[in-house]
Amino acid sequence: MTVLSYDFMQRALVAALLVGLAAPAVGTFLVQRRLALMGDGIGHVALTGVALGFLLGVAPLITAMFAAVAGAVAIELIRARGRTGGDVALALLFYGGIAGGVLLIGLSSGGTSGTLLSYLFGSLTSVSPGDLTVIAVLAGAVLVLLAGFGREMFAVCHDEEYARASGLPVRALTLMLAATAALTVTVAMRVVGLLLVSALMVVPVATAQQLTRSFRTTLLASLGLGVAVSVAGVLVAFQADVAPGASIVVLALGGFAVAVGMGALLRRRRSGDASGLEEDPALAAEREP
Repeated sequence: MTVLSYDFMQRALVAALLVGLAAPAVGTFLVQRRLALMGDGIGHVALTGVALGFLLGVAPLITAMFAAVAGAVAIELIRARGRTGGDVALALLFYGGIAGGVLLIGLSSGGTSGTLLSYLFGSLTSVSPGDLTVIAVLAGAVLVLLAGFGREMFAVCHDEEYARASGLPVRALTLMLAATAALTVTVAMRVVGLLLVSALMVVPVATAQQLTRSFRTTLLASLGLGVAVSVAGVLVAFQADVAPGASIVVLALGGFAVAVGMGALLRRRRSGDASGLEEDPALAAEREP
């Protein structure tokens, strides 16, 4: 039997494709804004939402989405309005999310530990048809928002003060980016897991940066890399019977290591070509008086 003959693998591969598109798309803007760890902070808050879903008997995917959006908006407001720096605000989100999740899990009924692990590290069999529908809707919303406001978000991420002076609604755009990151965490948690979702938002972007120069090229390359490692990671997880989140992240890190070597070779070749032009006898003769 082939992999596609299993219904759960069909759903897992479709979910991996959507996650591979959404996570690096948002991650490119977060890396540009130097908020690479924001996905981790949101993931910890989403853990509280998952635990709340178990406690109330509600679909954890829905409660995690609301908790993640609320946490992302809170961290942006704390960073923008208060005297707290972005790193301290992220730390507050880390601690509060973990503490809230553990507390609510302790208050909920027993038998949730195994299910909770699937949210923390991902699971091939955990993506139900209902989950896949929610993931598709959220991933579509993320990609539409980024396509519609990508230029404005790039301006804010590149130089917030210049964007404000240009008349852009900086506060609204930063809150939109935070909410989009929260939706992405919710999309990815069934496949990659809450504890590893930030890696899929950052590592493909960092890999693409080793080989590209422009923001647009980095974005497109990171999308391709995200889809490749997500789908390949799910297939590896099926064959090796391991958590898909771990296999996806390991493949992404392996791709980054290869890109670092390739990037070094490309830069060396470019510098060699440049030095060769400088040493060209014809050019040297033209410079002589």
